[in-house]
Amino acid sequence: MSQEEAKPEKAPKGEPPPKSEKQDQDSAHPDDGASEGDKTEDADQSPEERQPAWAARRDLIDHAPDFIGSLVFRDQLGVTGGHVAGDVNFNLSHQSFGPGPRSVSGGQVPGENIQQVAAVFRSCPSFHTALDRLRDNHIVVLKGSRGTGRRSAALMLLHRLGVRSIRSFDPGTAPAALPDALQDSPGFLLHDLSTSRSRPLLEAHVLGMREKLRHHGGLFVITVDTSAVLGDIPYVVWEPPPVEDVLCAHVTALVGSEAWERLRLLTSVVEFLARTHQPGETKRFAEQLAAHHRGELDEAELADFAQSALADRVSGWLTAPEKEGGDELRDKAFLIALAVFDKAPYAIAAELGDSLFVELQMTANPHKPPVIPIFGSSTASRLEFAHAVGSTQDEVTEWGPVSQYRAEFQDKQTARVLLHEIWTVHPSARTAVVRWIRQLATDGRPLVRTRAAAATALLAQADLPSAMAHLIEPWAGGRSYNGWLTAANALSMARLLHVPGVSRILHAWCIGDHPSRRWTAIRVYGLLGPLQPEKALDALLDTVRLENDEEEEAGQLAEATQLLLLAAHEPVLPRLAPLARDDQAPHDDALHNHALCAFDLACRESEEGTERPLVLKWFADARSSPGNREDELVAGLWRAGLRDRAHTDSARETLQQWVRVAEHDSYTEQALTPLLAVLAETDADRQRIDHLLRTARNSDGSPMRVAHRLRAAVAAHS
Repeated sequence: MSQEEAKPEKAPKGEPPPKSEKQDQDSAHPDDGASEGDKTEDADQSPEERQPAWAARRDLIDHAPDFIGSLVFRDQLGVTGGHVAGDVNFNLSHQSFGPGPRSVSGGQVPGENIQQVAAVFRSCPSFHTALDRLRDNHIVVLKGSRGTGRRSAALMLLHRLGVRSIRSFDPGTAPAALPDALQDSPGFLLHDLSTSRSRPLLEAHVLGMREKLRHHGGLFVITVDTSAVLGDIPYVVWEPPPVEDVLCAHVTALVGSEAWERLRLLTSVVEFLARTHQPGETKRFAEQLAAHHRGELDEAELADFAQSALADRVSGWLTAPEKEGGDELRDKAFLIALAVFDKAPYAIAAELGDSLFVELQMTANPHKPPVIPIFGSSTASRLEFAHAVGSTQDEVTEWGPVSQYRAEFQDKQTARVLLHEIWTVHPSARTAVVRWIRQLATDGRPLVRTRAAAATALLAQADLPSAMAHLIEPWAGGRSYNGWLTAANALSMARLLHVPGVSRILHAWCIGDHPSRRWTAIRVYGLLGPLQPEKALDALLDTVRLENDEEEEAGQLAEATQLLLLAAHEPVLPRLAPLARDDQAPHDDALHNHALCAFDLACRESEEGTERPLVLKWFADARSSPGNREDELVAGLWRAGLRDRAHTDSARETLQQWVRVAEHDSYTEQALTPLLAVLAETDADRQRIDHLLRTARNSDGSPMRVAHRLRAAVAAHS
């Protein structure tokens, strides 16, 4: 990566940075620079027209694939399953969407199924934790990844507490319908409860179920996927027993304990146990071991099965010979697309797999027009070929959850292994893959753009220099805002994958002279701030201190600090608030303006699915927590913004929006009342607040009743 030799001219406010001489040269070589769509799609998009930073961050969280490590990724960005990191609370408990309670379908679990599981099941720490919670509370939610034995664990939780008759509910059962369905059985199981932002499992549901269960002594186990929307519901994270325990249980059940003691010493068994396996794969290997013990399988065949089943499968997919007129190349394109869109709607993987098929045909035979069969293989046959499964689930869209048929590999490592293989072992496919990923980055769907960045992160993990040259640098160095954002997302996920060199790239870009690369690095610092919030804030403030009067870049820095503040406000707020004080010595105008801009942007964001301001919740929570000074910090930033001539109009507009929310939300009114009273510190402050409330209007221009109550409260406090 080379630095620009000369600093480019500054662009007028609201316009993209001008092309450097190197960028002009790059644009003449499509393979080395941004795609045509990147150059033209939104080259003239002004900052006001771009997607807000917090909304773009939500898209990244919503659509990042599992192979990036969604639990770790979400936690680093401020949101974790089962709890809220950095007090970013996405609580939907007050919302009610969709149809009401409906009838619940289900049936009794056959007793022989329970006995089969009991014969081979092994306990583990998470099982004992769940068992204690079920015994005490009559209900437990078990959260974990698919294929890790959650259903078996749920059956055994009930079995260990003496339940012999278990009724299993349909996974699509509405949570609101469950309390009325808990009768006529001592034990209940709901495996893979389907939740979404529009249909979460709420505390009210759990309390209602617990009351019913205690009344007749019943027990209920619910299992959910790692992406389940649970709000504040407590749950137990399911971690399956060690692979060796599971393998021992299955082999012992098949051939006895003495045979196991001999078989466990085999090299193939030692190598198998050295890797991570799901219980289902472990069970299949146990069957192979039993066959070897009976003389039906030699040791070489056993070793082949244990060592490289997945790697061999992927290699076989990509190296299979292609027949004239056959669908082999199209099948390979679908496999690569599914690796990018694993656990995404099948239709997207199929549609964009055909787009990749076109690119591969052009590489294989550039003189022959590409052809796509309109009606080809069936969905079932494609999924069977890919060792994948399909299921109907809610998919997050900008219009809310939509029911989609999703496809996912049975082995969760397939996507990573396949992308690594295509990038490092089959370089002839790179040109087509690069063109295709660039197309994905310009797609109008957030899911598609996010997956383009995620795939690029995995390619960077396999070969960073090539991924930088072909994808990340052209995006970051182009004129497309979406390109910059995709580059930032790709580098963020590459950093979470611990790709060496990313930190050095970010530092060089942040202090360099290339405007769009600097924007990219700044956005990454904002996204990854919760990893090391104080260091991220230091990096952003150091950039603010650089002599640069470009208003657009100042806005970019403010957006990055906004992301950092919202995702990790506990360590960031105490550092940011003093920068806005007029009595701070020495006074730095740039830092003062930066702090107020970032705070104002943060004040415009609300809790997920609601209109309740996030920053107002911090203030309310701090007032109810002795020793917490965050309410003083929030109030101090508000005073500084309202008193500053350059920021007062924006602050008043944001505060009026909070008043409009309070008009129809009692929680917001209760939290806003003491804040306004605290802000009315001087006569000028009181006049300013009074004028704001007197002139506050609903969207239709009518006066607001809440404004009268708020004025009275402020006057009483004075």
